Amino acid sequence: MKEQEVLQVFLDTKALLKGHFELRSGLHSDQFFQCAKVLQYPRIAGRLCEALVEKMRTALPGMRFDGVIAPAMGGLFVGHEVAKALDVVSIFAEKQDGALVLRRGFRVPAGAAYVVAEDVITRGGRVQETIDIVEQQGGKVAAIAVLVDRSGGKARFRYPTVSLLNMEPVVYEPARCPLCAKGLALEHPGS
Repeated sequence: MKEQEVLQVFLDTKALLKGHFELRSGLHSDQFFQCAKVLQYPRIAGRLCEALVEKMRTALPGMRFDGVIAPAMGGLFVGHEVAKALDVVSIFAEKQDGALVLRRGFRVPAGAAYVVAEDVITRGGRVQETIDIVEQQGGKVAAIAVLVDRSGGKARFRYPTVSLLNMEPVVYEPARCPLCAKGLALEHPGS
């Protein structure tokens, strides 16, 4: 699936919003990827994640994948669909006392190769938290799979990262945001 096709899917499902948004990173932007809008369509979500897995397998031939882990909420459906396409187990990390942790009896077996799956990255903080969990559990990160890398390649990790769509929308530090200076209402659409 080509990037233009992926972008068109986001536009068709109204998952790419325009306005004045505060991102999870704290930055402001005139664009927001509300992946929940595209992921609400199971067949489309499956198609996107199958394309992501195909791209990952092409980029990493022969790589072993034992499971997929995703940060909840945004990465939850992506992780599940990526695991389905790989035919491996899917687990997720969730917030507890402000930090991502494994709960519900989930474990990463020592030496197991896990894909970290996420919907969108801007700075990559939640992906890094999830990587830390895999490493603390004694597992190995095989790759990072993300639907949208909106960092323009600036979010970097020690592991191969594969995304279906790479963009670098304009972002602003809140103190220097021209949208704020114009008095435009700030939206918090959630992640």
